Amino acid sequence: MKFWFIPILLIPFIGQYYVCLRTWNVLPLPTALRIVVMILMTLTFAAFFFTFFGQLDRLPFRVAASTYQISTSWIFIMLYLAILFLLLDAGRLLHIVPDEWMHSSLKGSIFVAGIITAVFTYGYFNYNAKRRIPMTIETSKSLVRPLKIVMMADLHLGYINRKDDFHKWVDMVNAEHPDLILIGGDIVDHGIRAVLYQDMASEFHRLKAPIYACLGNHEYYSDNVGCEKFYAAAGVHLLRDNQAIVDGIRIIGRDDRTNQRRKEVSELVGGDNQYFTILLDHQPYHLEDAERAGIDFQFSGHTHYGQLWPVSWIEDAMYEDAFGPYRLGSTQYYVTSGLGIWGAKFRIGTRSEYLVVEIKNKGK
Repeated sequence: MKFWFIPILLIPFIGQYYVCLRTWNVLPLPTALRIVVMILMTLTFAAFFFTFFGQLDRLPFRVAASTYQISTSWIFIMLYLAILFLLLDAGRLLHIVPDEWMHSSLKGSIFVAGIITAVFTYGYFNYNAKRRIPMTIETSKSLVRPLKIVMMADLHLGYINRKDDFHKWVDMVNAEHPDLILIGGDIVDHGIRAVLYQDMASEFHRLKAPIYACLGNHEYYSDNVGCEKFYAAAGVHLLRDNQAIVDGIRIIGRDDRTNQRRKEVSELVGGDNQYFTILLDHQPYHLEDAERAGIDFQFSGHTHYGQLWPVSWIEDAMYEDAFGPYRLGSTQYYVTSGLGIWGAKFRIGTRSEYLVVEIKNKGK
C-alpha cells in the first residue's frame, strides 16, 4: 500500500468517531439507549467495509442488497452529519448556536434530524429524476444520414440499481427512438452475480437499437471476463480497444485505464480520419490524446461528478473536465455524471442524466 493512501483511508474513521461523539453528546437519551445507538452506528460503518472489500456475494441476495443499501447510505449520511456538526460547533464558538443545543438537547436533536432528513429526501428524489440532455453535433464529414444516438454511462446495475430500475430506464431510452445506443462503461456495479441473479440480460434485449459499449473500472472490479460473457448474452457489442463502423460513423471503444497495457488512442485511430469518429473512453484522463488523434467526439463517465456536494469540488480539482461539455481544438467532449450511481440512491448538488445526441451535416 502506498503511504499517501493511509491518510485517505483514515478520513472515514475520523469522521465516524467525530459523528459518534457529537451524536452521543446531543441525544437526550439514557446512557443505555445512547450505547445502543453507538453500536448500531458502528455496525453500519463496519458493514460498509464488508461491502467495499467485495464480500457481499457470500450473502443471500436480499441480505446482500439490504446490507449494501444501508451501509452506503450511512457513509453518505455520516458525511453530511460531520458537515452539520462542524457548522454547529463553529456556531457555538461564535455564540450563534446556544451551548445547550449540543448537550442532551431535544431541540438540537430535532434540528439535526430535520436537516438530514430534508437533505436526503431531496437527494433521493433528485437521483430518481433522470435528466434528458439534448445535444446537436454538426460535422463536415460525410454522413450516410443524420443519426440520433442515446449515450449513457455508469449504470451500475446490481444490488442498488436493480431490474425494476433498469426496466424504467429501458422504457425511457426506447421512447427516444434512437438509431444507436452507446454506453461509456460501468454497466455493472459490484459484481456479476447480482445482474445474473436478476436476469438483467432480458432487459437489454428490450432495447430497440444496436448497443455498443466500452469497459469501465467496475467491470474489472467485478470480473471483466464474466462481464464480457454477460454483455455477449445481453446483445451488447463490447468494443475493447477496437472499433465498429455503424451507419457510416466510426465508434471506437477504448479499454479502461485499469488495463495498463491498453492501446493509445492514436493506435486505435491509425491515422484514418475519413469517418466521423466517436471515442468511448470511460475515465476522462489525458483528453489531449483524443484531440491529437483527430477524434471528433469523446464520451466519458466515471466521475459521477462526485455524486454529492462538496465532493464535486474535489472532482473539479482532479480532472480537466469533471462534468459536462468541453472542447480542445476541433474535438468535442462530454463527461457525463452518469445515469446510475455507486452506493445508495442519493444525488445532492449533481444529477443523473443521459444524452440524446443528434449528428448531422453542417447546414442541414
